[in-house]
Amino acid sequence: MTRATGSADLPLHGGRVPQWLATRMATLGRLVVETTVHHYGRDELLARLANPFWFQCFGAVMGMDWHSSGITTSVLGALKRGLEPVSDELGLIVCGGRGRHSRRTPDELIAAGERTGLPGDELARTSKLVAKVDSAAVQDGFDLYLHGFILAHDGKWVVVQQGMNTALHQARRYHWHSESTEDFTEEPHTAIESDSLSPAGATPRTTPELITNLTDLSARDSKAAQLALIESPDQVVDEIARLEGRNLNATLPHLDLPAHHEVLAEDVVLRRLHSTLRAVADRGPEDFSELLLQPGVGARTVFSLAMVAEVIHGAEHRFDDPGRFSFAHGGKDGHPFPVPLDVYDETIRVLKDALERGRLGNQERLSAIERLDRQARRVDTWARGPSFGDLVARERAESRSLGGRTVMDDAAARRSPGRSTPKRSATRGQRSLFDR
Repeated sequence: MTRATGSADLPLHGGRVPQWLATRMATLGRLVVETTVHHYGRDELLARLANPFWFQCFGAVMGMDWHSSGITTSVLGALKRGLEPVSDELGLIVCGGRGRHSRRTPDELIAAGERTGLPGDELARTSKLVAKVDSAAVQDGFDLYLHGFILAHDGKWVVVQQGMNTALHQARRYHWHSESTEDFTEEPHTAIESDSLSPAGATPRTTPELITNLTDLSARDSKAAQLALIESPDQVVDEIARLEGRNLNATLPHLDLPAHHEVLAEDVVLRRLHSTLRAVADRGPEDFSELLLQPGVGARTVFSLAMVAEVIHGAEHRFDDPGRFSFAHGGKDGHPFPVPLDVYDETIRVLKDALERGRLGNQERLSAIERLDRQARRVDTWARGPSFGDLVARERAESRSLGGRTVMDDAAARRSPGRSTPKRSATRGQRSLFDR
């Protein structure tokens, strides 16, 4: 049967991803996907995309707002753009998207079927059925507006779709995985992510909202009763009353992402952040001795690589604090600090170089990146370091020298056309708190 992975709360945020970040997200997203497939295979990548915890951390490490609903749109958009040039090589096709793009998904899947030899009509029907289940069989007050379908050339797939409740300022994300779906109408989800927080300024709800979930196994009798409605309507009424008294997801793990936009100390497991810093200090000089001699690559870049390495190689239990992954490349809205473009570009360059060497049989640099993740886990229990406040304050103080940028800078530049973007330091990637 299907494997449920839990739920999470996501505040509904508007806005857009600026081009300077969208381009980098597409590149880094492709490299993370390619490296994951290189090490663990395509099936493992699909399983991770079906995991809501990993998906959120994936978006955070790419510089998106760490907790918001926008991660869903931006990650799927980045993968669609980034994987298109290597689609045949990886055997992966990303279809669908937000709004009008979501409605094109069936046509894109039919075209994908013609390209791969897969039954495109059946895939299109699957896409429509998945959307119908989450909009009709699961009546939770959220209107679907995004539908992404990641298809492998062997016919396996993952669907990630999202709905919104504008009255409550909440978003809900739904994950599907073909490997675990036997019956579309009986517990098909690997997870349902939602926001159980009230609108800003209101009192948070203490009880979950009523969800009519006819995909739950316990609703078998209800579905049968609905089919027999004309003969026995009282059975349906009794079954709905029984379901109303249950929290259908009470026993599932729950990722509770808060409404506040900034990253606070309580949003991060500081011990894990310290272990990554310690891994950089312990392994960086040894594993990157040749690399560190090149201009632009310092301990700050190695730290970002270590965070990316955890997304690629990390243990599943370490993805329950996505705010921590925003320390790799900051966030577009300046939380926890502006996106350090110089560091971001060096992370891309190093990972790309390591992957290209790995394809040619030289695994040394890919292995070095993997060891950063392993070392972080080894020292997780005893590593110590700066306070959370010091980490954020000092990184913000060094932001300009690292090419730090936010969407607010773009807005200010539009208001003052003569204003230039922040000056980029000649010692790119070298100066920051993380040089130890």
